[in-house]
Amino acid sequence: MSTSVRLRRPDGSTYVRELHDPPVWPQPTRPIASRVAYAAVPVMAAPAGANALGATAELDWEATLAVRREIWAYGLGVAEAMDTAQRGMGLDWATTEELIRRSSAEAAAVGGRIAAGAGTDHLSGAATVGEVVAGYEHQLEVVERAGARPILMASRHLAALARGPGDYAEVYGKLLAQVRRPAILHWLGAPFDPALAGYWGSADLDEASEAFLEIVNAHADVVEGVKISLLDADREVALRERLPAGVAMYTGDDFNYPTLIRGDQRSYSDALLGIFAGIAPAASAALQALDAGDVEGFDAAFAPTVPLARHVFASPTYYYKTGLGFLAWLRGQQPGFTMVGGLQGGRSVPHLVRVLELADEAGLLPDPELAAARMGAFLDVAGVSR
Repeated sequence: MSTSVRLRRPDGSTYVRELHDPPVWPQPTRPIASRVAYAAVPVMAAPAGANALGATAELDWEATLAVRREIWAYGLGVAEAMDTAQRGMGLDWATTEELIRRSSAEAAAVGGRIAAGAGTDHLSGAATVGEVVAGYEHQLEVVERAGARPILMASRHLAALARGPGDYAEVYGKLLAQVRRPAILHWLGAPFDPALAGYWGSADLDEASEAFLEIVNAHADVVEGVKISLLDADREVALRERLPAGVAMYTGDDFNYPTLIRGDQRSYSDALLGIFAGIAPAASAALQALDAGDVEGFDAAFAPTVPLARHVFASPTYYYKTGLGFLAWLRGQQPGFTMVGGLQGGRSVPHLVRVLELADEAGLLPDPELAAARMGAFLDVAGVSR
């Protein structure tokens, strides 16, 4: 059945778009084996909650956990409480702690893979490296007690006070000496968070890479993998080829993930990606094809998702959460387009119109009629004449 919606172009003209009938995206009947893939998943704000700028987050817990159950059903793992969940952009620590506990319990109930971020964002400030370590330890205890694999997130506090690579080596050395299971180290680049510029002790990425690799090599027995979010495919490949044996590279490159995951004759990347929360059915289909040795099928499933990913993560990249929230609403995963911290205002109307167009082209609107109705209501509220 044809479903249409009238949209406005950036130049002010309007046109009627016929939305596609979505393909059938099969869920896997056995665990995905060729790659390890996590989706960094957003949170769903309570529509009637006081989720204004600076307010304590109020979540729609059923919608939030339902999204995670869908990720597991498609054979992907959940990377919980990461920057995609608005850490440092609206999600306070008390809510984060509850999120980690609830999501980890859901993972245990369904046998789903889960890792969760431990950082220092609960601290009001930190004047010494010791205070940063103590902050990490507090969150690390929450993650490990919940049963999730720890992801050591980049710390704004450490970035602000570190005097050089030695301070990073000290902090991560102390943390890795006490983890109960091997952890994932997260290098979140400045496009995702400008406050993390110069992480690992240098603004020069070559120097930062060397400092990072020194930490990984010194603690390779307790580093399960590293997540690189620099949006620099060549640098990621160069880094992954220098990792110690047994340490995985998890791509965080939401621009170039198909080629990085496919890899080459020497190496490949596993995945820990925010865009996988929005394209989980297609990502699952691609990885199922790879399991079957069907590289053409892998490419065909991923190719239409790349324009959507590059648009959602366009500069300023840190507002990608708004695009994922809007896509979740169009897909029927949350009842309203509202976000914690009021972040639904992070992108323009034309940007979000393009999200719908690209999601439709990628076959990621499971209910076109619902998507059309919601887009029409959004445009009405925005004051855009149709």
